[in-house]
Amino acid sequence: MENYKCKSVGIIGAGIQGVCIGLQLVKKGIPVTIFDRNDPLSFDFKPSSYGNAGHFSPYAVLQFNRPDILYDVPKMLFSSYGPLALKWNYVAKMIPWFLRYLKNCNKKSMLNTAKNMHQILNLSNDAYEEIFKEIDTSKLVEKKGIIYVWTNKNLKSRKLEIKIRNDLGIEQKLLTQKEILDLEPNLSPVFDAGVIYEKAMHAKDPHGILKAIFRLFLNKGGNYIQENIIRLKQINNNQTIIKSEDQEYSFEKTVIASGAFSKNLTDQLEENIPLDTERGYHVHFKDMESLISRPVIFLDRGFGMTPMNQGLRAVGTVELGGLKNPPSKKRLDYLIRCAKELLPQLKNHEDEWLGFRPTLPDFLPVIGPSLKNKNIIYAFGHHHLGWTLGAITGKIISGIVAEEKTNLDLSPYSSKRFN
Repeated sequence: MENYKCKSVGIIGAGIQGVCIGLQLVKKGIPVTIFDRNDPLSFDFKPSSYGNAGHFSPYAVLQFNRPDILYDVPKMLFSSYGPLALKWNYVAKMIPWFLRYLKNCNKKSMLNTAKNMHQILNLSNDAYEEIFKEIDTSKLVEKKGIIYVWTNKNLKSRKLEIKIRNDLGIEQKLLTQKEILDLEPNLSPVFDAGVIYEKAMHAKDPHGILKAIFRLFLNKGGNYIQENIIRLKQINNNQTIIKSEDQEYSFEKTVIASGAFSKNLTDQLEENIPLDTERGYHVHFKDMESLISRPVIFLDRGFGMTPMNQGLRAVGTVELGGLKNPPSKKRLDYLIRCAKELLPQLKNHEDEWLGFRPTLPDFLPVIGPSLKNKNIIYAFGHHHLGWTLGAITGKIISGIVAEEKTNLDLSPYSSKRFN
């Protein structure tokens, strides 16, 4: 096994997962082709990597499968001024997902998710730093930490978050309202306290970073084909077939890194993976990025603001509604109202955007081989941490492809947990 060398890999998806996986594989001398229906270098291509909050969030171990949140879900769904929304024409499709979610919404599952997210999140920034040594990030990345603010309304939840992060050894610094305003004096004091994660960083242009990593992949010998992939099959132990609308390609191994669009392919492989979609929105306030010097997230509202090269980006909310529903004006209005609550100086907004986060009911990603097709490898379901986990997922998947040993316990991310 020591002499094993994978002959070729096809990657379906040119988002941050696919591009980071491709880069790590070409570094190992393995021939790689990335497929996507959109060119990552195109100005018009606006993937999740274009529109996300831009946070590198190694502290974000707690997810939505928390019993303290469960009681608030009905109230949030029926409020137009809340962080959670549901497209009612999608309710029937969501029922199986919701049932699995309810099974995972307890203290034991919450702690299991937190522990297993921490295992990979703890390595996430270092994995990016390795890549950043090879690209120019001087105008792309800021290292000033990330601030979360909250009111005194849900202090029980805040204390739970702080305790779990402390137990996992995550560095966090609690701040009073005054200390927050000393750091960010333009904020309106509509919050009571908060926390800063000083080791966190943020992207000033997430799509710029994606493009820089993609160019590095191409410069190191990676290949890219602009095709819409519709079929996937493992022929035998050392051959997989990728089919587009009018071409067929053969590789030893294939990686599915298509984010929220991965389910169409995994269904063909007869794996019952309950992948669904969180829909997230953003708007920009042009020339307003200097109002804050680092990202600020308002937990009570489920939204945040990030200073970026395009302006001040307001981003967030969770909308359950699948891939085909049109954008919701109410969600955009909610974002704008939240942003102006924290920064009343804001004027008109622009660039309304909707993106899709691939979400599983236990809020752990799927990372590892298909159960029935060992040469087809999964890398999706990172929910709102896809950006943070791109580089470390690239390292993990490249190790799986190359059949290298790892000290990580990858069993919690296997699709076996659903089948």
